[in-house]
Amino acid sequence: MNRTTGNELVRGAEERLRALFVRGLAGDTAAYHAFLADLTAHLRGFLRKRLFFLQDDVEDLVQEILLAVHNGRHTYRPGEPLTAWVHAIARYKLTDYFRARSRREALNTPLDDELEIFATSDAEAADARRDLSTMLEQLPDRQRLPILHVKLEGLSVTETAKLTGLSESAVKVGVHRGLKALALKFQNGS
Repeated sequence: MNRTTGNELVRGAEERLRALFVRGLAGDTAAYHAFLADLTAHLRGFLRKRLFFLQDDVEDLVQEILLAVHNGRHTYRPGEPLTAWVHAIARYKLTDYFRARSRREALNTPLDDELEIFATSDAEAADARRDLSTMLEQLPDRQRLPILHVKLEGLSVTETAKLTGLSESAVKVGVHRGLKALALKFQNGS
């Protein structure tokens, strides 16, 4: 593709998006829906280039930007290029995303399998299983069984509900309350 054709494509996309957006602002809901659909595709391309290694987060960020565009539509000045306005919003959202991501990552210390503190002997693992079994046995069935099946065996809430005869809601509550009770028992050393 030569440079002239590329510029024409960009101009064409700008004109189409702008026309749809302005019609949408004037009350044409079909034009506004078409604008959002076209803008979604445009934003995906914009973000995929910038989040090459984080492709799983592109869709969430596209939705955040679309919401920000929708909520801020009254701030758009019709004489200005629409894509510049949208890209400014997208850059702010992208900056917020990177800040939040760096804060989350700063809280997580990578675990190294070779660290001695994580090395356990078979005897220690058996002791831990025995201690956990002892603590679980002290819980009522409505808490013990959901923890056993959901957290230890990896069954889903639905599967656990069918297996135990509890409702799905009761399984979720049982897991929550049971884990809370176990934490208290652990804190108190019982």
